[in-house]
Amino acid sequence: MVVLGLAAGSVFGQAVVAPGARSEMDAHNCYPYDGRWEDRVDRALSAGTPVAIEQDLAWYTDAKTGRSRSVVTHGGKHVTGDEPSMREYFFEKIRPLMERALQEGDHGDWPLVTLNLDFKTDEAAHHAAVWKLLQEYEPWLCTAERMKDESKVAPMKAGPLLVLTGEADSQARDFEQIVPVGGRLLLFGAVKTARHLNAAMAPEQIVEGGATNYRRWWNNPWGVVEAGGQRAAGEWTEASEARLRTLVKYAHAHGLYIRFYTLDGAPQTEMEANGWFMEYDFGSLDAAKARWLAAEREGVDYIATDEYEELGKFLRGSGVRAGVR
Repeated sequence: MVVLGLAAGSVFGQAVVAPGARSEMDAHNCYPYDGRWEDRVDRALSAGTPVAIEQDLAWYTDAKTGRSRSVVTHGGKHVTGDEPSMREYFFEKIRPLMERALQEGDHGDWPLVTLNLDFKTDEAAHHAAVWKLLQEYEPWLCTAERMKDESKVAPMKAGPLLVLTGEADSQARDFEQIVPVGGRLLLFGAVKTARHLNAAMAPEQIVEGGATNYRRWWNNPWGVVEAGGQRAAGEWTEASEARLRTLVKYAHAHGLYIRFYTLDGAPQTEMEANGWFMEYDFGSLDAAKARWLAAEREGVDYIATDEYEELGKFLRGSGVRAGVR
């Protein structure tokens, strides 16, 4: 990794909050399922900024007209075409926040919102449609210059919205390689990880290198911290915290934001009623809070949860790390 034009010791430029500077609530699966839970973006925003919001996307083709479009959905076989577009469900919902931020200017806390795109289908046409949409909102975005040598990490121009996407090579092709050298990257991919992960693997066994100009973050299931993940977790231990610390330190030393998913702690009835998945449940709010506290203490950048309000309130009130309001 070669860093160009450093400001304040960061590969991201002076105005963009760098990896390790703060911990954010990351709103997992922040979109409706089957026409239900349409208030999820509103709930995420109510938790305060900075905030990360995940949007899952699928490419839907109308059987009658043959026309295709990107929809916000968990995907699978049940995409009907009635799902919202990202424009209406996400971008226009955050417009007041973005316009106010641009009017007030950067106070050193940009991005205020991180959009995490989880592509459930990776068609080139789907990527092209999302790229076109992002171009419409480019004044809001954190961007970076496309470099001829992708190992050279250019400083990021600050905006109130940072867009992240996955690790697929097809996404790198359509979101980085399609951009002419000297053009602007509008979103940033994840580093590639090993296919089979466990809590005994060293960081360098999990990830392929550090940050590149396009790949700037690292996404992790909780099972790389505690063996067996949420459902097998017992008491939080010093050994588990040391494991978490090792992963986070590696990420930040290699210029990467780091995310862990998904840290919930609700009764089964509440999980089911809200459309949350039991595989992510530690079984109690106290158990989840122990992990939230450790994640914040060790500097995890994005702590994913379905309990937006609870984690947002927790981060605002903990006082462990600066930069979270």
